Amino acid sequence: MAHIVVENLVKTFRVAERDPGMAGAFRGLVQRRHRTVRALDGISFSLEAGELLGYIGPNGAGKSTTVKILAGILVPDSGRCEVLGRVPWRERIANVRQIGVVFGQRTQLWWDLPVIESFDLLRDIYRVPQAEYACTRDELIAVLDLEPLLAIPVRQLSLGQRMRCDLAASLLHSPSLLYLDEPTIGLDATSKLAVRDFVRRLNRKRGVTVILTTHDMDDIEALCTRVIVISQGRILSDGSLNALRARVTTERQLIVDLVHEEDWLEDPDATVVRREGRRLYLRFDPERISAAALIGRITSRYAIQDLFVENTAIEEIIARLYKGLES
Repeated sequence: MAHIVVENLVKTFRVAERDPGMAGAFRGLVQRRHRTVRALDGISFSLEAGELLGYIGPNGAGKSTTVKILAGILVPDSGRCEVLGRVPWRERIANVRQIGVVFGQRTQLWWDLPVIESFDLLRDIYRVPQAEYACTRDELIAVLDLEPLLAIPVRQLSLGQRMRCDLAASLLHSPSLLYLDEPTIGLDATSKLAVRDFVRRLNRKRGVTVILTTHDMDDIEALCTRVIVISQGRILSDGSLNALRARVTTERQLIVDLVHEEDWLEDPDATVVRREGRRLYLRFDPERISAAALIGRITSRYAIQDLFVENTAIEEIIARLYKGLES
């Protein structure tokens, strides 16, 4: 049985509008204007046990709305949604026992309490047996290196420290599903790597099914085997990163370091897109010329110090996909 089944899910919001200034404020008191925003417009997908899904899109695309419906926080206008065989907003208590949720810009920890007391309160809320809780808590503390933070009030933690504690808090009741809504937002490089490594280990070793929403494409490339792209409440793409790249472009990038800075490079099957000192960035289509053939031709004609081939950056792929929608 699929862990998550979503079919033709629709969610709209009624948003108030008024003209700017004092006059607009007075007119708004007499006659209110509203418009309907279609946050989700008939989306459908399913998620099998153990998958790690990247759920990406621009601001306002419907990512967080989807997560909130799956968590039972919001009720959709229409459509079908089942999480582990349950309708999440109808069976909220049973649903939350099986899921963990981390919102990058919010915390589920108590602001003025030490971290360990927040953990103990969550154990009581989820009614986790003491022996099971102690085993899970100690494992999470060790893996996420939380021991130095346990006695510190949550409000005194840095963003990276709080995020690690929030991750642990979301897993104290051993959920089989984990929703991560921008978990690395605002984190430094070290904290991001720690969070990514933990999520990868959680998915591969414990088989936890994960939905990751993020604007950080490095998170997607490092973690996700499947990617759904959503925009304006509609799913644009659902598949692997390679399939997404192939849909947008087959081009690859050849990066060449010349021996002499005054040299230039030209080839009929490659386009120089930019230059940084002695380094040139060339774009080519491997369906037109193979990387090996292009490299052989360039090295036979020019003095080359170093070179390497890269796929088009995932950020550029996503930007092109969004741009194609706007045009």
